[in-house]
Amino acid sequence: MSLELSTEAPEAPENAVDGMWLECIECGETFAPFEAVRYTCDDCDSLLEVRYSNLPTWDDFDGDGVWRYSAALPFDDAVSIPEGSTPLHYVPRLEKGVGVNRLRIKHEGMNPTGSFKDRGMTVGVTVARELGVDRLACASTGNTSAALAAYGSRAGLETLVLLPEGKVAAGKIAQAALHDARILEVDGNFDECLDIVQELAARGEAYLLNSLNPFRLEGQKTIGLEILEEFRQDHGRYPDRIVLPVGNAGNTAALYKAFRELVQAGALHPRDVPKLTGVQAEGAAPMVEAIENDADEVRRWEEVETKATAIRIGNPVNAPKALPGIRETNGTAVAVSDDAITSAQRALAKEGIGVEPASAASVAGLQKLVNRGVVDEDEDVVCLTTGHLLKDPDAAFEAGNEPEPVPNDTDEVLSHLEGQSTGRGGILKRLLGR
Repeated sequence: MSLELSTEAPEAPENAVDGMWLECIECGETFAPFEAVRYTCDDCDSLLEVRYSNLPTWDDFDGDGVWRYSAALPFDDAVSIPEGSTPLHYVPRLEKGVGVNRLRIKHEGMNPTGSFKDRGMTVGVTVARELGVDRLACASTGNTSAALAAYGSRAGLETLVLLPEGKVAAGKIAQAALHDARILEVDGNFDECLDIVQELAARGEAYLLNSLNPFRLEGQKTIGLEILEEFRQDHGRYPDRIVLPVGNAGNTAALYKAFRELVQAGALHPRDVPKLTGVQAEGAAPMVEAIENDADEVRRWEEVETKATAIRIGNPVNAPKALPGIRETNGTAVAVSDDAITSAQRALAKEGIGVEPASAASVAGLQKLVNRGVVDEDEDVVCLTTGHLLKDPDAAFEAGNEPEPVPNDTDEVLSHLEGQSTGRGGILKRLLGR
C-alpha cells in the first residue's frame, strides 16, 4: 500500500493480529506486530508503518489525552504519566501581525516532560513492555532523552541515551539525569549518535525508541487528531494549513498518517486535509532542499548548525514518510534564519507562550511564507510549537530583556522607571519584520 492520500481502506494480511500489522512503505512486505523486535523491513530495510484494518471515526474516541484515541492506537491502555490534551492557544496580536485569517498555536511544550515526545513514548515504551525487553535506548538532541528517561523510569526499565557532546541544552540533560537515565556523550553529531544506537539495537543490546521505531509515530499522530477536533469545535471547520518544525520529520510523517487514516475511515474528506508545511533552520535544512529540488530522497547533511538544537539534524530518518505527506497535502517547506527564529520566540512570548527556539521556527516559517505570498491572507493556520521555554533556559535568557540594575531605594526605582522607557511600541510587527 502506498503513501498516497487515498480513500481506499487497507485489508488485513494473514499475519495481522487483531486487525493490526506492520507494513513496509517501499516493498509492501507485512509482518505480525509483536512476533519479534523489528524497526525496518526484513527484505529491503525500508521504513515500516503500523497498519489497521478497522479504522475508527470521530465517534469512536472518548476520554482525554493521547489515550482518548486508543481506538486508533495499538493498545487500550499504556505506560502513561499522562500526556496529551495540550492547549490550542489564541494569539490575536500575533495573528494580526503575521497577516492570516486565523492563527492558533498548538503548544506541545505543555506535555509532562515539556515536549511532544511524550506522546510517542507512551506508546513506544508500552510496546517495549509488550515485547519483554529490559533496556531502552535513543539518540537525542535532548527532548527524546528526557521523555524516554521519564517513561522508562515509570515502566521500571533501564534507559540509555546518547547525546552529541556539547550540543544539548542543559535543561534537557538535567531531565534525563534526574529520571535515572544513563547518559553517554558522544564526540559527534546527532546523526552519528543515531548510527550507534541503531547498531546497538541491531545487536540486541537495547530497544530503539527513536522515531525510526514505527510505534513511536502512533502516539505522535494524536497531535493531528487533537488539532482537527479542537479547531473544528471552535471554528466549525478544519484548518487550511498546519506549520511545524522539522528535525527527524517524525511529526510530519505522523500527522500525515493520522489524516490518511481519517480519510480511509470516511471521517475526513480529502479536500479538508490541512496542508502540511515544514520549517527547518537554514543551517540544518535537508528536507527543504529536497522539496525545493523536487527530489525523491533527502541528501544527508554532514555538517549542521543552528541555535534551534532540537532540529539540529542533518539526516531526517522519516523523510521517506514525510516528503509524500507534504506533497500529497499540497504543502511546502521553508528554511529560516536563527535570527528569525529568535524574533518569533520573542513574539510568542509576548502572547504569554514560552517555547524553546526550535518551536518558534514554525511561526518564523509561516511569516516568511506569508511575506512571499505562498500562504494566503485568508488562510486558517495552526502552528505547532514542540517544546517548552525551560527546555533551553540559556537561549531564553539570551533572547529576553537584560536585567536593569537599580539602587536599593524606592524613590530611586521610581526615578529609574520614569526616566527610561523600554520603547517597545509595536514590538510584534518589528520582531516579525513587518
